[in-house]
Amino acid sequence: MARTKDASKAQKEPGRLKQMWQVFQMTRRYDSTAQWLMLLAFLGPIIVGLALALLLSEGNGFTIALWIVAGVLAGLLLALVVLGRRAERAAYSQIDGQPGAVGAVLRSGLRGSWVGNEMPVAVNGKTQDAVYRAVGKGGVALISEGPVSRTQRMLDDEQRKVARVLPNVPITLISVGHDEGSIELYRLAATLRKTKKALTKPEVLAVSNRLNSLQTALPIPKGIDPMKARPQRGKMR
Repeated sequence: MARTKDASKAQKEPGRLKQMWQVFQMTRRYDSTAQWLMLLAFLGPIIVGLALALLLSEGNGFTIALWIVAGVLAGLLLALVVLGRRAERAAYSQIDGQPGAVGAVLRSGLRGSWVGNEMPVAVNGKTQDAVYRAVGKGGVALISEGPVSRTQRMLDDEQRKVARVLPNVPITLISVGHDEGSIELYRLAATLRKTKKALTKPEVLAVSNRLNSLQTALPIPKGIDPMKARPQRGKMR
């Protein structure tokens, strides 16, 4: 039985390494700078550890070895952090510009106190432009998906609706796209986290429930899962 368990563990480990290698290959394909940033993140702590070892160890070989090992471990950790962030950015680049991309970020990319819905609160059936909503400690965020020239009016309409129901809650308008004044899709989660805190955790829940109770369902497809999205051939080239 013990041998069987050891064999099963040995089989799982290569799978994890292979998965990490696949993530690295996908990231490098869409982000040519990722491998160099990872290399810098790995070598930086090693160089710092070596410098500290030479300055503080007073010639003690064991202490020097400890500093170098610590630098290597820190470098591996930083390289994995860089890989995770660049992989997320590469994944979102695959669905950038597609209907439902903002919904995918709100569903799987939010952290902290922010709560978002993959279903938009307003949508233009002809152009597929949409407005999404998220609620967090920064208040209510209305996020448009599509050209600013077409979505600005939709944003203003939704802002008036929210302000009518919650007059004392801050409302932030965000446009996702490539127009002037818009933000890139991968920056959406970070932009929400940077908003000034105005609500407590219980207030966030109360505001979210209040808005959800007033929202009517829209017969439109759900957002795209960025981790399952198929690469676009044009960007592969």
